[in-house]
Amino acid sequence: MSSSGFRRTFATATATALALTGLAACGSGGDSSADGRTRITVNCMPPKSARIDRQNFEDDIATFEKAHPDIDVVGRDAFPCQDPKTFDAKLAGGQMEDVFYTYFTDAKHVVDIDQAADITAYVKDMKGYSDIQQSLRDVYTADGAVYGVPRTNYSMGLLYNKKLFQQAGLDPDKPPATWEEVRAAAKRIAGLGQGYVGYADYSAQNQGGWHFTAEMYSQGGDIVTADGKKASVDSPEGRAVLQNLKDMRWRDGSMGTKQLLILNDVQQMMGSGKLGMYLSAPDNVPILVKEKGGRYEDLALAPMPGGKGTLIGGDGYMFNKKASPEQIKAGLKWLEFQTNAPGSGLNDWKRAADLKAPVGLPEPRLWSGATDTEDQELKKRYANVPVENYQAFLDGSQGLTAKLEPPKAQQIYSVLDGAVSAVLTKRDADIDRLLKDAQGKIDGILARG
Repeated sequence: MSSSGFRRTFATATATALALTGLAACGSGGDSSADGRTRITVNCMPPKSARIDRQNFEDDIATFEKAHPDIDVVGRDAFPCQDPKTFDAKLAGGQMEDVFYTYFTDAKHVVDIDQAADITAYVKDMKGYSDIQQSLRDVYTADGAVYGVPRTNYSMGLLYNKKLFQQAGLDPDKPPATWEEVRAAAKRIAGLGQGYVGYADYSAQNQGGWHFTAEMYSQGGDIVTADGKKASVDSPEGRAVLQNLKDMRWRDGSMGTKQLLILNDVQQMMGSGKLGMYLSAPDNVPILVKEKGGRYEDLALAPMPGGKGTLIGGDGYMFNKKASPEQIKAGLKWLEFQTNAPGSGLNDWKRAADLKAPVGLPEPRLWSGATDTEDQELKKRYANVPVENYQAFLDGSQGLTAKLEPPKAQQIYSVLDGAVSAVLTKRDADIDRLLKDAQGKIDGILARG
């Protein structure tokens, strides 16, 4: 899942705009323009309906081509960047753009079916590549070979309302660091009166399973074994996750009576000022302000409670297996400018601030070392959100073990939805039975390959 839902999209109503009948038009179409320039096609170009983002992308192409007159960049609309309905068909048909977008969770699949170019020999010359966090580079590395370049990343944390913390007599600058502290704070916030909810969690549409996974990671547990062949949810960590939710729901009354919540429900609760905490990535913050009525001043982020791990995700670009060496080199130069350089392309924080987009959120945090320092300094210079509200997240998340979503994630999440929804809707839910049943079902999913 993306940090703000199942899949990050520009819109949902036109998610099927890429018809299969149009796939033949999406491929490379040759590696040279009429004037002899190296031509590359790149997807994930914002649609015309996203006017500002579209203009920024077109401006970036113009700036890049002026600096590299031997390269012709052809953007392809993506609505969304990766449509699950057409992604595999385009792969199988060899019709992907020369430089194409993938979620972290899809990278291994693309490599396994031999539809990505090996860029190992070229990426070493890409400026800033070696500064990308190793854990993110590893997503696009298989058997020592490099097949892609990360674009953005996120990790989960605890989003909380500072104003409600103050009203409940809690220190808004000392957010909960353990699940026991989350439970205690939630109880205090729920005690503010009718309509206040201390902590909310998803439990439907696979989103409950997604958050169960994040909560497992936070306590040092895992969803599957290291070899990916068996489930590992029937464990002390799994029991701790479900027991904590059950206790908050039924013993403390701190999760409210309305359950089977999904992302939009919880965002509306937080935006209304009646919810104390929920698990989130930083990109939820501007959504809460722009769409749900929240205020930047009230919203703060802390690391995942538990102190042991966090769920991470993100996206990046891979290269069509048919791309020529010249196209791979040109594509890497484009990515160096567009996604991998502080102060340009997606990371042009001055431009973002001028356009009133939020600057200063703690993610994406793609790099380490000097490149990260440069990016953070630019963010601070042009920040237009209260960066101090995210310092705890920045300080605490770096030491957590970062884990990607499990294999067969959506199928597994569907199973785990049942366990989470049961403890939140049934006072007498049997946690041991729920975990045993989930373990068996996930084993079956993994066995089918």
